[in-house]
Amino acid sequence: MTRGQRLWLLAVGLAGVAVLLVTAYTGLPDFGAAFHPYGDRAVHASLARHTANVISSINFDQRGYDTLGEESILFGAVLGTVVLLRQTRDERQVDPAPALVLPAVRRYALYLLPVTLVVGLYVVAHGQLSPGGGFQGGVVTATALHLLYIAVDYHALERIRPMGLYEIGDAAGEGAYLLLGAAGLLGGTSFLANFLPLGTFNTLSSGGTVPLLNAAIGMEVACAVVVLLARFLDQAVEIEGRGEK
Repeated sequence: MTRGQRLWLLAVGLAGVAVLLVTAYTGLPDFGAAFHPYGDRAVHASLARHTANVISSINFDQRGYDTLGEESILFGAVLGTVVLLRQTRDERQVDPAPALVLPAVRRYALYLLPVTLVVGLYVVAHGQLSPGGGFQGGVVTATALHLLYIAVDYHALERIRPMGLYEIGDAAGEGAYLLLGAAGLLGGTSFLANFLPLGTFNTLSSGGTVPLLNAAIGMEVACAVVVLLARFLDQAVEIEGRGEK
């Protein structure tokens, strides 16, 4: 196929996509109108499945496929980073110099570490009840661990960051989401269907599969952020060590 033929093929494809998008947009309700069919149906479906947080119901129940894609993007980014920034034969681990931390910074970072960790776990656990969820709580939880890097130094962070466990946790969170989706097929429903008992409304056990999928996302996101930052920090330390030679 020549370059001109490829360009024509691309133009035809883009034109087809443009027609589909314009057709879809013309069928949407007017912006700012009082009629909100999608929002009303989403709220009704959320309450019908005993999920107090409508956003979590949308993410982990009504459009679980989209959330799986978003999680997989992060998982793929971590996988690519691990492969690209892996230690090669001509590289060696550099021992970073001890950090000089102001006493006030050290004190407040150490105070905030357990508080931030509890807040992150709380946000994940209550994702189906209140604002938050696995994505937000996972980032907060990972941030809590890195407060030790701010408060002490890189060695202190490394002691509580066994990379193998966090890499396994990242893969386990991704796999748990897929297994929960497949469990719906074994139960006679569809993939990622909400097949578990819905529980009592506005309690931790409510929402059926929503809290479990939320927990899987929280685990994957927290471990993914830790692994990503670890690779970047290791690379920065190595570059800094080369510059000191």
